[in-house]
Formats: sequence, structure tokens, C-alpha cells
Amino acid sequence: MRTTPAAGTPAAPGRRRRLGTVFAAAATLALAGFGTAVQADTAGAAPATATWAKTPCATPKHQGELACKSLRVTGGLTAFQKQQAADGITPKAATPSGYGPSDLQSAYGLTSAAASKGSGETIAIVDAYNDPNAAADLAKYRSYYGLSACTKASGCFKQVSQTGSTTSLPTSDAGWSEEISLDLDMASAICPNCNILLVEAKSATMANLGTAVNEAVKLGAKYVSNSYGGSESSSDTSYDSSYFNHPGVAITVSAGDSGYGAEYPAASQYVTAVGGTALSEDSTTTRGWSETVWNTSSTEGTGSGCSAYDPKPSWQTDTGCAKRTIADVSAVADPATGVSVYDSYGVTAGWYTFGGTSASSPIIAGVYALAGTPSSGSHPAQFPYAAAGTSALNDVTSGSNGSCTTSYLCTARSGYDGPTGLGTPEGVSAFTG
Repeated sequence: MRTTPAAGTPAAPGRRRRLGTVFAAAATLALAGFGTAVQADTAGAAPATATWAKTPCATPKHQGELACKSLRVTGGLTAFQKQQAADGITPKAATPSGYGPSDLQSAYGLTSAAASKGSGETIAIVDAYNDPNAAADLAKYRSYYGLSACTKASGCFKQVSQTGSTTSLPTSDAGWSEEISLDLDMASAICPNCNILLVEAKSATMANLGTAVNEAVKLGAKYVSNSYGGSESSSDTSYDSSYFNHPGVAITVSAGDSGYGAEYPAASQYVTAVGGTALSEDSTTTRGWSETVWNTSSTEGTGSGCSAYDPKPSWQTDTGCAKRTIADVSAVADPATGVSVYDSYGVTAGWYTFGGTSASSPIIAGVYALAGTPSSGSHPAQFPYAAAGTSALNDVTSGSNGSCTTSYLCTARSGYDGPTGLGTPEGVSAFTG
């Protein structure tokens, strides 16, 4: 596996061996703690695919709150584990079961940039409520994968409330803590040299989360990831001007996890709306990876659509939607091909695999950070459009997230489409400007 192992763990073979044995898969799964999910017979039946559930914050506790966009694998075999089994690799118990930093960097052409860029840049993660274990869990993730330490003591990691306080933090919440761990780990995976600023809103209302976005920008972050959303409303254009109109700042937002349909703040004209893909290693491609639209069912998959309220930004030129179209770009979000996360608050401390567009938003924020500080007065959501149709983006051309009257709004095609936007990163050049 391209993922960096823990210290003392033997390195994986240079290129995966395709052993294709169900029994190896079963052994792998049992050691990973999912043994009951494997179904194998002498005919060579495939091991059970991963199963998952929404994290608690994906269901708002209070009226008027927005939902996080994450799902956590609860059983079965992830793409990472299946590939380990096919390679004959037997993992140690209680080790990661999803893609790690080197996998994601490889998939998106970021290996060189992640090693050499990002110093001095700050990625802000905006979430609701407090994660009291955020710093400790981040340290576990980074240590396992051999990333440099990012601590409060060094100034690399900072955790504040929506008012900027480091001591008066919101009420702790186990569900949002899972989301926070996912976001912090993905920012680390893509830009390990970046500083990370966690801004915690006192609740998951748009007013409080928006205030946290403003605080992140006030504190100097040029890249702000938001892994939450909800239904559109006539108030959205007002929220645009109050919270998201920050020229020179790259603001990324999850497109949603409920399949076709527009959500806010992904629909904001001032943000980069990030859709989700299923990501798999693929030895038949030059890239070594392949992607399709993430779609599990009619009610679960990447969001996309045509906004009912937000005006179309000048750089978006698709003709099937008179207003703002979602998404702009995309990255991995399918839980079955999910990412590894370390979390310990409200769950048994350990490694989990997560998916949802909550994963793709901080990934893209990290790519912007590797690309460098946006020019003063710019709208970074525009940058990928200047690179449309070039090798700077991986065009995702297969899959759908539902049914719609205007087909490209819910079905992948060559060039721009709703579920995956202009595609996924291939290096950083599509995110500079």
C-alpha cells in the first residue's frame, strides 16, 4: 500500500500483487475486527463490501441547525482492506482501514507538493461544538503516518471558539467530534506542512457557523473548509454577503451526501462547492487510480444541482442552470473507498474509516493551500475554471447521483457536470490564481 506504515511496520511491496484470494481477505477482515462481515465459499465469493452509518451530527439535534456531511464505516471490507487482501498483506489489529496521506497524495498528483509546500499557510476548519480530544487525536494520526507534529505548543495547531477564545470553548459533542477528527486529518493528509486552525461554533446554526467562518478569516486563514449544509432558503443571498464574501480566501464547502439536490452553503456564489467520488486503485490507467461519481442509493451520494436562489458566478458558464450550479470540483467521498481517521471522543478510541463530502471539502482546502496564497481580491472558486479541460484536473466521466431533467446536473460526462464539477485535482496548478 502506498500509505506510510507505522514505525517498525514492514513496507508494502512496490506494486500491488493481485492474489485475489477470498481467504486472504477473510483473514484480513477478521484481524481488522470485522470478521463476521465476510461471506466466502469454495466458489470464491467476494468478501462483503463495507457498511456504514451517518455520524450523529448528520442528523441535527435542534431546529434550525445544519448537518455535518460524514459517514462512518461500521463493518465489511473497505477498498483499502480489499487491496491489502489482494496483495497478501496481513495488517496488524487496530490499524487504519482506509486511505492514508500517501494514498491521497498519489491519487491527486500531490506527492511532491505535499513534501515541499504549505509552510506558513493556515487551513481553517469550521465545525460546530467542541472536540476536547482534537489535539490529542490529531497527534495520533500524524504520528502514525510519519507526519511532522502539529501542536498547540508549537503554534502549528490552534483551537478557538467562534469569538476567537482559546479558553471559553463551546459545549463538547461526540458526533461533531467525529466530524472534527475527519476534517483535521484530511487537512493534515494533503498539506502536512500547513498550520491548522480549528474554529468551533457554539451551535450548528448558519449564524454561528458563519460567524466562525468570519473569525477564521479574521485570524488570517486563507483556506477555510466547511463540512456542513442544509436546505436552501431565501435568506441565502444575505448569508452570502454576511459570511462567505471573502475575496482572496479559498472557502470550500461540502456539496452534500443525499444525492441529487442543491444545498447551502455549497450553493453560495463565493465558495468552492466540492462533490464526491468513489476512488479506487487501477493498474490499467497511467494515473494508477480511477474515479466515478459517488452514489450508494437514491438517497445517498454526492450532492449536486441547480440553486433556486443564488446567482450564477460569472466564471460558471454551463447553460442548463440559470443560477448557481453545484459542484465546482470533487474528491473522494464514498465510504466504501473511504479515508482513515483517528478519533477517541464519544467512541472507542481508535482507527475508523469515514466517507461523505465532509472528506472531500478539507481535501480540496488542502490542495488550495499547497497551491499558495490566493491573489488579493480574487475569487478562488474561479481558479479551476481557468484550467478546465487541461491535465491539471482528472475529468470524472462515469456515474450518476440520481435523476434530473437536465442530465449533466446529475450524471457525469466529459467536461463539466454537476456531481463532480470540473473533476478532481491532478497537482495544484488548477488551484492557483
